[in-house]
Amino acid sequence: MRPTLKSAASRLVTLSTIVLGLAVLAAASDGDPTDSAKRLKASADVLNQIMSSTDKNIPPEVLSEAKCIAVIPSLVKVALGVGGRHGKGMATCRTRNGWSAPGPINISGGSIGLQIGSQTVDMVLIILDEHAFTELLSSKFKIGGDVAGSPGPVGKQSSVNDWHKAEILMYSKSHGVFAGVNLKGAAVKQDKDSTVELYGRYIPIGSILAGKVPPPAESHEFLAVVRKYVAEARHS
Repeated sequence: MRPTLKSAASRLVTLSTIVLGLAVLAAASDGDPTDSAKRLKASADVLNQIMSSTDKNIPPEVLSEAKCIAVIPSLVKVALGVGGRHGKGMATCRTRNGWSAPGPINISGGSIGLQIGSQTVDMVLIILDEHAFTELLSSKFKIGGDVAGSPGPVGKQSSVNDWHKAEILMYSKSHGVFAGVNLKGAAVKQDKDSTVELYGRYIPIGSILAGKVPPPAESHEFLAVVRKYVAEARHS
């Protein structure tokens, strides 16, 4: 039986509707933020949350001395006495022209001894020393091996703790609780896949953190938050 003109037109309308729907879905997908963009947003949120605590935030003395700041939102599978598994984050370093474009990093392994136990921990690493900065630029180093790290002081603890000797100070926040963290043995290296996603091609993290690459649009909020708190610390 040959299809009528009416049934053929009905099929054409249905096909057109499907094609249009797929096009809309594709356009919506194209507008979704990438994993790197989400991580930059999460990193900005972590810094805001940590610094919003008036008595448990990162002391201004520490921030004003920071050569680099790295944020790792939601380091997963961490518990008291159990080694950390994996986390991804973003790092930025001081340059002559301000803070650098963000360098994607990941952290894995190590013996993580928290003051509290949790499944996810937000982390901030403050790089203070030129040697630690150089190791970060090399794209891979081990805390406690290549560089010395220690839990960072919070609030007014900076006035009594001898934190100046550390190359890296480490902070963590879990479920709204601020706590020190020990990352001895953890490896920090460049996240190459995220680098390609964020910049459209692979760029060595040394070039990114040295200020040789313009920051992408996705990083403006994260960098603005870093600049804000460092500026406040210097004027404190």
